[in-house]
Amino acid sequence: MIEKWKKSVDSGEAFGALMTDLSKAFDCLSHDLLIAKLHAYGFDKKSLDLIYSYLTNRNQRTKINQSYSAWEEILFGVPQGSILGPLLFNIFICDLFFVIPEVDFSSYADDNTPYVCKSNIGEVISSLENVATQLLDWFKDNEMKANPSKFHLLLSTKSKFEAIINDSFLQNSSYEKLLGVNIDNELSFNSHLNEICKKPSCKIHALSRIAPYMNLQQKNILMNAFFNSQFNYCPLIWMCHSRTMNNKINRLHERCLRIIYCDHLSSFNSLLQKNNTVTIHHRNIQYLAIEMYKVYNRLSPLIVSEIFLRNDNAHYKTRNVPDFIIPRVRTVKHGSESISVLGPKIWEIIPSTYKNLPTLDAFKQNIKKWIPIECPCRLCKSYIQGVGFI
Repeated sequence: MIEKWKKSVDSGEAFGALMTDLSKAFDCLSHDLLIAKLHAYGFDKKSLDLIYSYLTNRNQRTKINQSYSAWEEILFGVPQGSILGPLLFNIFICDLFFVIPEVDFSSYADDNTPYVCKSNIGEVISSLENVATQLLDWFKDNEMKANPSKFHLLLSTKSKFEAIINDSFLQNSSYEKLLGVNIDNELSFNSHLNEICKKPSCKIHALSRIAPYMNLQQKNILMNAFFNSQFNYCPLIWMCHSRTMNNKINRLHERCLRIIYCDHLSSFNSLLQKNNTVTIHHRNIQYLAIEMYKVYNRLSPLIVSEIFLRNDNAHYKTRNVPDFIIPRVRTVKHGSESISVLGPKIWEIIPSTYKNLPTLDAFKQNIKKWIPIECPCRLCKSYIQGVGFI
């Protein structure tokens, strides 16, 4: 979704998304309707009987202190906490994407976000309004409870616009959280990274108080828990951020390393070498290299591999023929600084000894030793105030 948005902005178009909300989505599933959909998808009668037996004749009650309510039969929903529950929910909601084929969906269980890319904001809003009407009808027909008052609108503009959703006016916001990531209308991810940096900043302060009473191994464990783990979630989404945010992350990283080694004189690079690690940005480059290895060896899901253009049309491979085609772009922020462009560039600078490793596990282990010295991204280039990138 993010890559499509960057591509649309790079080509001068606009994008918009509607974040929907469902009340008790997993608890409102109709058993009869689910069985009917499974039958339509080709399940035979014995399989349907087994699943219906799994869903029905279940009871629950409520406990308050030492008192219990009466048992009541569960008439709707799938058992939560099970592996089968989310799978059945995904099957139940699958036909939604065929009912509304004119837009794309970013969907994960009950988080369904239709989005469109059009030539201007007016067309984007009009399209999302039509989609919202169809969505609400589908939710009603499938006995699910939508909350239009909790829908959120994100548009690729700082100006304020309104969309009419269920006879109510919905105003766009500057950023929205989707599946744990704050996505802003400029796709800079500044709000997301600012929120991430607050957590390790507080924890590093706590680490500085207890560090004198711990050995190096214990302090390293806490650094991984307090600092490194904060930047592990969806790094490929926000890795093309600004130099200002990169400096902020590096300052936190440097502060953490100085506490760990009680070293206030060495440079940041010396501390990284002492810790046998790399910056967060270089680690994100390594994650991107792993993703490119999976795409190259056809180990990625289709939705990921479609982002990159393989050079499969070449009649024969030579040393100068790249494995991936780098798309043509117009801008840096939304063109060059996108995964679809940066990924193939990173793949080209990875040593062949790494590319030819036979397994993904072997590649993951070895790529940790690789430092992308010739990385083509903007953050890895030297910058001089008043002069520019060198």
